[in-house]
Amino acid sequence: RDFYAVKGINLEIKKGEILGIVGRNGSGKSTLLQLVSGVLTPTSGTIEARGRVVALLELGSGFNPEYTGMENIYFYSALMGYKRDQIDAVLNDILEFAELGDFIYQPIKTYSSGMKARLAFAVSVNVDPDILILDEVLAVGDELFKRKCYVKMETFLKGNKTILFVSHNSNTINQLCTRAILLERGALILDGLAKDVTISYQKLLFANEDE
Repeated sequence: RDFYAVKGINLEIKKGEILGIVGRNGSGKSTLLQLVSGVLTPTSGTIEARGRVVALLELGSGFNPEYTGMENIYFYSALMGYKRDQIDAVLNDILEFAELGDFIYQPIKTYSSGMKARLAFAVSVNVDPDILILDEVLAVGDELFKRKCYVKMETFLKGNKTILFVSHNSNTINQLCTRAILLERGALILDGLAKDVTISYQKLLFANEDE
């Protein structure tokens, strides 16, 4: 039988918003991000993104494990459509943000998940996208790096950038997001202030499905 990971969603995200996306496992969060970023094509309906989209959808995606961190900066950026001279111009910012030291010259296959997240986030936020899509990529970072990422995301907001942010952490959604949506079984069931949406999410999360 046919199965639709997301269905009947009508959503408009304004420039300069940080939109939090919450929902139980299997609710369609990652699929929605993949559709917006162009990784997946919808079977029906249309999606329009105005501006350059950079997406961190899966830890390590876009990296070649055999390449060094430095080589992967250029490799990953090329996949996103950036030219070498554009990356040369922001390379020092990327290296400074990632804080990987001499590990930047080691193959990615030797990196921990936290190190991969550092590098991916550092590249993504320093190539100056109009729309940044994050799918739980900060979950593996240490607290100091997470704080650094949150500060950068708040800077993005002041710069009128748009962020789509999936997280299971309600406190993070409340702290960062100007708005949130709740997905359940592929449908959008709530759209509103982050705090209101996360309260409903928590109720849904711990409710008995038979009720």
